[in-house]
Amino acid sequence: MSSTGWTAEDRQKERTTQSVRPRAQRRKKLSVPQSVWRINVDPPEEAKQNLSFSASERWWEQTDLTKLLLSSNKLQTISEDIKLLPALVVLDIHDNQLTSLPASIGELEQLQKLILSHNKLAELPTELWSLTNLRCLHLQQNLLEQLPTDLGQLCHLEDLDVSNNKLMAIPDSLADLSNLVKLNLSFNNLKSLPPAISGMKNLRMLDCSRNQLESVPPVLAQMASLEQLYLRHNKLRFLPELPSCKTLKELHCGNNQIEVLEADHLKHLSSLSVLELRDNKVKILPEEISLLQGLERLDLTNNDLSSVPCGLGTLPKLKSVTLEGNPLRTIRRDILTKGTSELLKYLRSRIQEQPDGKAKEEPKTAMTLPSQAMINVHAIKTLKTLDYSEKQEASIPDEVFDAVSSSPVVNMNFSKNQLTALPPRIVELRDTLADINLGFNKLSTIPLEFSKLQQLVHIDFRNNLLTSLPVELEALTKLRSIILSFNKFKCFPDVLYRILTLETILISNNQVGTIDPVRLKLLDRLSTLDLQNNDIMQVPPELGNCTSLRALMLDGNPFRNPRAAIVAKGTDAILEYLRSRIPT
Repeated sequence: MSSTGWTAEDRQKERTTQSVRPRAQRRKKLSVPQSVWRINVDPPEEAKQNLSFSASERWWEQTDLTKLLLSSNKLQTISEDIKLLPALVVLDIHDNQLTSLPASIGELEQLQKLILSHNKLAELPTELWSLTNLRCLHLQQNLLEQLPTDLGQLCHLEDLDVSNNKLMAIPDSLADLSNLVKLNLSFNNLKSLPPAISGMKNLRMLDCSRNQLESVPPVLAQMASLEQLYLRHNKLRFLPELPSCKTLKELHCGNNQIEVLEADHLKHLSSLSVLELRDNKVKILPEEISLLQGLERLDLTNNDLSSVPCGLGTLPKLKSVTLEGNPLRTIRRDILTKGTSELLKYLRSRIQEQPDGKAKEEPKTAMTLPSQAMINVHAIKTLKTLDYSEKQEASIPDEVFDAVSSSPVVNMNFSKNQLTALPPRIVELRDTLADINLGFNKLSTIPLEFSKLQQLVHIDFRNNLLTSLPVELEALTKLRSIILSFNKFKCFPDVLYRILTLETILISNNQVGTIDPVRLKLLDRLSTLDLQNNDIMQVPPELGNCTSLRALMLDGNPFRNPRAAIVAKGTDAILEYLRSRIPT
């Protein structure tokens, strides 16, 4: 042990990794001291004078520099003298203001990891493609409009991230990256994928989210190692046709325009464990879904399903099914709210009731599509349901409420009309009304009188013009779920922090900028929080303390941390990451 408390091994480790953060004010535009580039060239005494390090001994004499970290320094240029560090294995220059790279970067023949994300690069030097030892290349969050054909020369590349650029196409030479394991093409302007992409036989993860894709080439099925495929937020009208894709475990196709699930497309996905189809237009779920014996999670939130096949209940590994936001008429609302296990148990019971295996259709419920009759008096009396949906009317006729008479109404569905204000007579149902659906209208405000409906358990306000909620809603002490997706909220409604019975809050596709994790933690029953597609710039680390959350959706927000790779791992990984970032 030396007088400084450093062992030889300590000095060796520190010598190979140096993060350069000049001591000058970091907010100014900085440059890397010349002595950094010359650390392997200048005599030790000179190096010691030019740079100030914490260790007093000449540990820099041990070996050449192999890892250089220059991130978050507002650098605008990198010197050509970087070639004086030929032993570099890792070079991290992310989060700067670089508009170009020196040609001499091509002389770093030992380089294996190059991080250039979050800069202003519109093009890359041709010399970069001679770095054939590269294993990892991160170029996300730049200004790249195209990738050169020479990219295919990086034959040992395993991880390539070009997300958040301006790419219109990708070159066929991408197929030459035969060792690539992870490819991120998300947040670009891609309209198609080249069939040659199927040549990447070792690719396990392909992310094409947030592009303009209208279809996916069937040859993707030839990618023999593909396990995760992300196609969220594109323009797909059909599920990708992936015959013989035996390795695919996760298929994410949310936020597209998929209307039909072809049985032939499903039956080939024998290894699938996650199928995500939320926010599409799927009307029918084929019976062939029961062939996906390995399926563990199925997300069909916000589609147009009126029923689901009972064979779904026979899938042995299925742990999570989300059907919120569908006009289901064969499953009662109370069954859906009890969770996946009760839903699957119910579906299995429906199979057993019929000798031929076909389930008997159950009486229509609150989400029933309207009949031709203006008012379904039978539904009011037998199902306790007042249904006046899909009429496209600007007001609810008095005859609708008159039909209720003295019958207790538990469910009310006025969705898909042109309502700009709530009918005042709704308060007449305050003693019994538990479930109200006012989605797909033109409501811009909720009147204070709404707080009189104190038996409410479920509220659906999706697809309106709401910007706020009255604080008086705090009186809804039985409320368990509220849907506010596709409105105009710029702030998370303050009153939601006060309704301690809430279990589900869906507020995706708004303009919410911040959330208060300390107040959110008080909602100790909250298990589902959907904040997708908002304007959240920073996710507060204290959100990790909200341990009651079982489903936290954050996709589609402009924050940088947590990274997409962590978000993709799911709620537990997000919360764990956030807790690790809480200042001590």
